[in-house]
Amino acid sequence: MRRLLLYSCLAVALLSCGRRTASEPQTAGDSLAFKYSTLLSITEYDDYTEVTIRNPWKEGKLLHRYVLVPRGEKEKASPSWGRLEGATVIEVPVQRAAVFTTVHCALLTELGLGDHIVGVADAKYIKVPYIQEQIKKGRIADCGNGMNPIVEKIMDVRPEVIMLSPFENSGGYGKTEEIGIPLIECAEYMETSPLARAEWMRFYGLLFGASDKTDRLFQQVDSSYTALKQQVAKAGRGHSVIVDKVVGSVWYMPGGRSTIGQMLKDAGADYPWANDTQSGSLALPFETVLERGGEADVWMLRYSSDHEWDYRELLSGHQGYSHLRAFREKSVYGCNVEQSHFYEDTPFHPDRLLSDFLQILHPDIIGLPPLRYYKKLRE
Repeated sequence: MRRLLLYSCLAVALLSCGRRTASEPQTAGDSLAFKYSTLLSITEYDDYTEVTIRNPWKEGKLLHRYVLVPRGEKEKASPSWGRLEGATVIEVPVQRAAVFTTVHCALLTELGLGDHIVGVADAKYIKVPYIQEQIKKGRIADCGNGMNPIVEKIMDVRPEVIMLSPFENSGGYGKTEEIGIPLIECAEYMETSPLARAEWMRFYGLLFGASDKTDRLFQQVDSSYTALKQQVAKAGRGHSVIVDKVVGSVWYMPGGRSTIGQMLKDAGADYPWANDTQSGSLALPFETVLERGGEADVWMLRYSSDHEWDYRELLSGHQGYSHLRAFREKSVYGCNVEQSHFYEDTPFHPDRLLSDFLQILHPDIIGLPPLRYYKKLRE
């Protein structure tokens, strides 16, 4: 009798393990493996997907948690996701999005998802031809300044999500977060490697039902970037280099752990701030740059203009530039962000920028395509 009772209890236990009641949380899921990203974590369950974004500014804290449920299945989904405290629920695939950044407009357009964009912010800075055409036709709304958008225009176009970039100590998103539309916090720029940043396209593919496309695209980018790094390994150490220029009274130099800093390392550059641990930019006085990097072989800078700069125009911005070796020896390369797609391309195609870096820092490497973003400054 005792043995019969034991078998009965075991049978009930096994049956209970085999099915989940409506009130039980789902505790096991399949984690999506990321090769490079350190900020993203995605776990797929039977009826929803959990996405968490680690806060890049506060160790051990989350920036955001999302629960993605299939379109039309929100009411049927397991109540377990409702127990994910503070989570933002989004029905996928997203069909209508307001996109506040040029880089994400460019990515979605490249993926054939441009018709999902119904509103943008800072339209004059979005150099994506398709977006500009649709704004002129009235099919995409210009919602004003990204820091203080016109919420009435956002609501008029009825986006299901708003994609924007978070900033440290921004104080929130003001009225934008009060209108009840889920905010997608696009924090990939805080990753510490170019490929980690590019890998975020897989998250966006998941949002818009384009995972197959983004997985293939990322594999291509990863393969291309890795092949370029292998050429660097054979070529050895490249030229010494300094980057960017004085803005106001400060020279913003990429930190050693920023995506540009990591890319310079991958390009084999002799970079004076390579060992710095900052993932953002370093605000330096000109004297510090002159002391530490004044003898660099090459100077690569970005600028915004309706025409190409020459050395005289560069010098007009700061007379101290004349003391830099790269300036004196006419070894300055400029990237005019108004006449190139630097900001649109490079976050999700870092291999293209790395190719430019290799040509500039390793002039002996042959077989690379022409410079895409940088040009030697006119004399």
